[in-house]
Amino acid sequence: MSDPQVKPFRSKTNIGAAETDPVQLAKVHLAAAHRLAVHDQLEEGIDNHFTVTVPGTEDQYLILPFGLHWSEARASDMLVFDESGKVHQGEGAVELSAQCIHAPIHRITGARVVLHTHQHWAVTLNLLQNNRLLPLSQTSAFFHGHVAYDDHYAGTADTLEEGERLAGLLSGDTHVLFMKNHGVLVVGDTVAQAYRRLYKLERVCRSQVCAMGTGAELQVLSDDIVKQVKTPPEHDSHSRAEREQLYLDAMMRVLDRTNPGYQN
Repeated sequence: MSDPQVKPFRSKTNIGAAETDPVQLAKVHLAAAHRLAVHDQLEEGIDNHFTVTVPGTEDQYLILPFGLHWSEARASDMLVFDESGKVHQGEGAVELSAQCIHAPIHRITGARVVLHTHQHWAVTLNLLQNNRLLPLSQTSAFFHGHVAYDDHYAGTADTLEEGERLAGLLSGDTHVLFMKNHGVLVVGDTVAQAYRRLYKLERVCRSQVCAMGTGAELQVLSDDIVKQVKTPPEHDSHSRAEREQLYLDAMMRVLDRTNPGYQN
């Protein structure tokens, strides 16, 4: 058991001035998330979208300009746009479906971070008539009760009304949206929180699809076990938010070794 007197480990990343500028830090984290999506095979090149509400505002959002490959995302590339699609800062274009999906979700749900992908294993599960994510493992138990489902694919999103419809499905404690025949969407308070959710979601979708592929009966965790797994240990030295940030810090150090430049 962890000693409650031991101070949690704090990792460091070389982000310079971003440490004291919340907008610059958001840009660095958003650029890192794009490159991590390539590292983790969650992306489709220039398509799909990640957005962050600009710190200090409620109606302006950061996004990577459409046409840049996610592997080359930099903090300095990030645009600032609003729900009308107007670009307030930066150079480049906001892809229409990003505007129509993300801006209403930010506005209606209050989510600071919205990540939307067509990642392989999550999409595979969403191609099934019964696409429900089951609590089959310790990791998937954390998602139980937090996933909403859009069961009626209506084509590409090209109106703000479609984003409003999707936002209406993300109620209560849900922070993941399964989009049948389409993809997934994850929301969060920070890039660290949302990206960790997105990464772990792909892992549990892969596990479930592989287990279903065996044709054998699935062993679903009981409600009591799910509740126990989701209850933070009394003497855990790291809060969930600390774990999320430690994860992002660690992965940014991986990027510093393998694909540096996202901070520029």
